[in-house]
Amino acid sequence: MKFGINLYLWADDMHDGLMPVLERMKQIGFDGVEVPIFDLDQAKWARWGERLDSLGLQRTANTVIAAEHNPLSDDPAVREAAYEHLRELIDCCAAVGSSLLCGPHQVALGVFTGKGATDEEWKRSVDHLRRAAEYAAGAGVVLAEEVVNRFELYHLNTLDQAIRCIDEVDHPNCRIHLDTFHAHIEEKDPAKAIRRAGARIAHVHISENDRGVPGTGSVQWDATFAALRDIGYNGWLTVEAFGNFLPNLAAATKIWRKLFPSEDELAADAYTFLARNWDRTAGVAAAG
Repeated sequence: MKFGINLYLWADDMHDGLMPVLERMKQIGFDGVEVPIFDLDQAKWARWGERLDSLGLQRTANTVIAAEHNPLSDDPAVREAAYEHLRELIDCCAAVGSSLLCGPHQVALGVFTGKGATDEEWKRSVDHLRRAAEYAAGAGVVLAEEVVNRFELYHLNTLDQAIRCIDEVDHPNCRIHLDTFHAHIEEKDPAKAIRRAGARIAHVHISENDRGVPGTGSVQWDATFAALRDIGYNGWLTVEAFGNFLPNLAAATKIWRKLFPSEDELAADAYTFLARNWDRTAGVAAAG
């Protein structure tokens, strides 16, 4: 099991000022970090890959899709732009040295139609992901499709919906990204849903119900960890927390209050929480 932390806590792009942060994350004990990919400069990402290697930090990558690249659009030109954009993101992911690109790529984030996904939109999304997964396979990248609550997107809100989607895509380079914050909102029983998803889960975000310090809220951590052990999950447990440090991210996540004393303190507390509780739940009897 590898412990990571999402750099959205400090930045929505990589810059030189993050080097002290990265050094501290290594000192805390994290195996790696999750980098935000929006800039499509592959040379830049290759340089960051070298920097992260020099620090001994592995990495995953995360992105979200904007309206101009919405794969569900009625406009064929927009759908083609969505595919080309995702190809470039995959190339940047490979350049930085990550074998996994997580986040919701199946639909543009925050774009709503006033109703649920139509059959045609569902088909467009499945076709888009299958095509992108075929390209990702050549780059050595797995697409991990995030299941996101209904207030942020209208496509994959539950793990059961994601299971259907991934099974229809039917490609080993397209799997599921579980986020405990979203599961806490949408799942009747998150642990049972995790067991149903099983090996389809390729990535896990560790996020408390208020996006603050893991272990201080109402997410059912023992049951979640037991379920992940039951399915044989051995990928990343990546902490994702947000504060109001970055105005753009604060606006996107609707977080206006201070959730923790400092970003560094959250990171240290989250690492301690993971290290203690993942090991402790090794002997927890899992209820089916």
